[in-house]
Amino acid sequence: MERRTIGATALEVGAIGLGCMPMNWGYTESQRNGESSLRTVHTALDRGCTLLDTADMYGPFTNELLVGRALKERRAEAFVSTKVGLLVGEQHIVANGRPGYVRRACDASLRRLQTDCIDLYQLHRTDPEVPIEETWGAMAELVAAGKVRSLGLCAVGARAGRRRGTRLYDGTLRQLDRVQQVFPVSSVQAELSVWSTEALESLLPWCVTRGVGFLAAMPLGNGFLTGTLTPGQGFEPEDIRARHPRFTAEMMAANQPVVAGLRRIGARHGATPGQVALAWVLAQGPHVVPVPGTKKEHWAAENAGAAGLVLDRRDLAEIAALPPALGSWD
Repeated sequence: MERRTIGATALEVGAIGLGCMPMNWGYTESQRNGESSLRTVHTALDRGCTLLDTADMYGPFTNELLVGRALKERRAEAFVSTKVGLLVGEQHIVANGRPGYVRRACDASLRRLQTDCIDLYQLHRTDPEVPIEETWGAMAELVAAGKVRSLGLCAVGARAGRRRGTRLYDGTLRQLDRVQQVFPVSSVQAELSVWSTEALESLLPWCVTRGVGFLAAMPLGNGFLTGTLTPGQGFEPEDIRARHPRFTAEMMAANQPVVAGLRRIGARHGATPGQVALAWVLAQGPHVVPVPGTKKEHWAAENAGAAGLVLDRRDLAEIAALPPALGSWD
């Protein structure tokens, strides 16, 4: 599999990563199975998907424990990415960017992951009560201590309630400029897919001009772009799609032309709609790494296969001409 570079530190990963979150958090609770998920991690590593993306809040904690089981056997083959900054309560999630908490959280993640060093430590969310420079400074100390190799920031952008004339990631760009003065940013993680392209406006260009890697979250549109979901099928109560504005029956039906277009292109290449969606993300630049999430072996294998799919100008033009995705926030 092609190799891609994360940040100025020239850390190499496979062209496609593995988002481990669905194995313990956010999706179809009834289908979670630890042993099956463990096999999925091994399948991804076998296919060259070396970046394993997790977070301490997933579970909470159980996702890191699962990844740690795989790392115990194959640490040298994996690029470990985890996140800090969010605490999960029974009914809420809160940010915590206090330096002391960051240090304790890193030590706990290292124990769960069964490793002595995290390749990429990402700030999941900023704490509004703590200057981001203080949080980032504590994370930089972890690099100096040899517990972390590089630092990344997860971008946040709210579509609803934006003021006219502002871009989705303007706030994140200001944060990036601030933390860059403290310690170099190696990667930015944000949503990027055929139906969510806002990162192309300013966030990805910021990364390109500074040699910063870009981790494309939700590159399959939370599963919609695979073409395997049916409008009105319903989701389990704990599934994040049950409350997602694009996963109402009405919006899923309205956005079917997007999937149909990916399916047409895939038919020309002997590929699935999901593979076309991932290939489109890869086509956005050499430092872009899509991180599709899954808990199933066959999806991990299919996603890895997208690394060999190269879209031509006709394909990219067809995708650009697809109708924009609709959602209840529009």
